Amino acid sequence: MTAAFHQLEADNGLQIIGETNQAAHSVAVGFFVRTGSRDETVPEAGVSHFLEHMVFKGSKKRKAEQLNQELDLIGSSPNAYTSEETTVFYASCLPRHMGRALEVLSDIMRPALRAEDFTLEKKVILEEIGMYEDQPGDMVFDHARKLFFGEHPLGNSVLGSTDSITALTRDQMADYFQRRYQTGNMVLACAGNFDFGEFAKLAQKFCGKWPTGSPRRADIRQTTGSGDFNLLVDGRTTLQHLIVMNAGPPAASPLRHAADLVAMAIGDDSGSRMYWEMVDPGHADSATLSYREHEGTGIYYAAVECEPGKAQKNLERVHKIIAKLQSDGITQEELDVARTKLLSRMVRGSESPMSRLMSLGNHWIYQRKHISLEDEIRSYKKVNMHQVRQLLDRYPFKRMTVQALGPGKKLKAVE
Repeated sequence: MTAAFHQLEADNGLQIIGETNQAAHSVAVGFFVRTGSRDETVPEAGVSHFLEHMVFKGSKKRKAEQLNQELDLIGSSPNAYTSEETTVFYASCLPRHMGRALEVLSDIMRPALRAEDFTLEKKVILEEIGMYEDQPGDMVFDHARKLFFGEHPLGNSVLGSTDSITALTRDQMADYFQRRYQTGNMVLACAGNFDFGEFAKLAQKFCGKWPTGSPRRADIRQTTGSGDFNLLVDGRTTLQHLIVMNAGPPAASPLRHAADLVAMAIGDDSGSRMYWEMVDPGHADSATLSYREHEGTGIYYAAVECEPGKAQKNLERVHKIIAKLQSDGITQEELDVARTKLLSRMVRGSESPMSRLMSLGNHWIYQRKHISLEDEIRSYKKVNMHQVRQLLDRYPFKRMTVQALGPGKKLKAVE
């Protein structure tokens, strides 16, 4: 039985969507909130991620212990994540427990934000920032985004900083919640084996009294990046970490499928140009190229880890590989292999209702439309050499931003 899409808008503006598949053995449900670090002011940096934690501290009806106990009874473990643009809360369970899972998730989406919980969780967040700062492979990416985007809000750190979190107050968080967690800024999605009519009725019951509103997101524009080079010397790591960023198509662009395939052909973690030219010969421990789409803009980023003494040559290799890509494109064989790999991974992943939930909710958040698995497959199959050339002409690799972090002190920009 094929999956069927359903959609309606609640009286208060909440978008309710679902993809039913009676052949599935489970159901996944989640709230997608169009808010993240790009929506924060400087004094509240990190509040989106901190708020994600606070939601699981409970509502006026439930405390954290009750929340965990109730979800344990139905065998569901809720989770969440925060990115630059979205905050997502989700759970999966057996179909017969869908109503209970939805009721609990809906309840905690109106968090109590108790002062005592705020104080305790702040310590957890500060510890998380400290652990994150001890991970150079993660930190270099944060520095690279800031260098690439500059004052563009997509350069904001999801975690915030020790200073911003230390200074953040419970009232600031409550104000942010009131501004951003309005029904016009949220999507409730469900995927798997469930009845959409029943789901919609329960959603109206549990969420129908939430406040309406559609907060604006500022500064949505395509950016070409700074084109700067920056070296951070850090003796705590034995490896040199390199990030090379370049502008790419935004989430709504018809060229995003071509961007995915080009990134895979050039920089997949196995069987790509960067793998054969850098990893297989032993020049680098890892070397990849990825594409990441955002609202209004997008980025490619090459990531390399290697011995410090090999960093300069590897940075030159990355530039050479990318220059050849820009001038000559990729071959038909590379395109075909990348497409086969990508579609295989996508189809295998789609067998899980949770995977379909993420695709369903994120497509609606970014594009306000349903894109089925079959639609996605057709879009990737349509990518041809002409579209690849269009992509490279529209988003050329000519203004690359480079961030390096590690013990090496002599690394310099490639002319």
